[in-house]
Amino acid sequence: MVLATLLFACMGVCVKFASVHFGTAAVVSARGLVGAVMMAAIAWLSGSSLQTKVPMLHLKRGLAGVFALSLWFYCIGHLPLATAVTLNYMSSVWLAVYLLIRSGFMGGGRVDARLVLAIVTGFIGVGLVLHPTLEHDQIEAGVIGVVSGMLAAMAYVQVTALGRAGEPEVRVVFYFSLTGTVLGALSWLIPGQTNATPLAQIPLWAWAALIGVGAFATLAQLLMTRAYAQGRMLVNASLQYLGIVHASVLGMLLFGEKLSADGVLGMLLIIGAGMASARLKPADKGVDQPA
Repeated sequence: MVLATLLFACMGVCVKFASVHFGTAAVVSARGLVGAVMMAAIAWLSGSSLQTKVPMLHLKRGLAGVFALSLWFYCIGHLPLATAVTLNYMSSVWLAVYLLIRSGFMGGGRVDARLVLAIVTGFIGVGLVLHPTLEHDQIEAGVIGVVSGMLAAMAYVQVTALGRAGEPEVRVVFYFSLTGTVLGALSWLIPGQTNATPLAQIPLWAWAALIGVGAFATLAQLLMTRAYAQGRMLVNASLQYLGIVHASVLGMLLFGEKLSADGVLGMLLIIGAGMASARLKPADKGVDQPA
């Protein structure tokens, strides 16, 4: 899990570098293509079948996940790395909101006041994290980052359905990557989604960063899936927030980013809220096992 969070942070670094010359559509499409090729190779070497009996479930998971990924990549390109990563990690809190509404308010069950407090704390943390960015006219990217976390939570719910349908991790990741490739390519048709630099003028390091996005993300996904399969859920859920620490350090070393006191406090609140949500939220087997 520790290595997975580090690789996800490295993916964020590659996204930030690639975004200098490539548009979000190109980054999403490349991430999907590299991931699909890697997962197809792993399936072939391990003798695993990629044929599925639940294509619509994969499509639903792919749509939610790719839209979340697209918004997050845009956020990374326009906000400090640590801020963008922190906003995406709100997915745990959003997931708790979803489960609380379904099992508590709509299901007529008892609502845990501690969970409500954890959720409120998480949103206070978001406000503190976004506070310094508001002063730099980056509110749009901040709101997009919050929405990306919400969509990521929806994607985890779809992963649960796929797990209950008996779909193996390799197949889930492959179809998610394939969906990202197709939707990323189609989004090139949307006005304003072209690359910032003509292809002939894009340097080699930017192409390397583009490939790195897919490679780091796919390896991190596999490691995280293995961690959740073999380790304790609450320990993994807690270690997952090391990604914010990795992103903060890499952002300061590579991009000269600085964290304000408000931002640090907000990150701590979000981390605490996420860990509390993982411990207190209503049980829903499989939701916490991302693929």
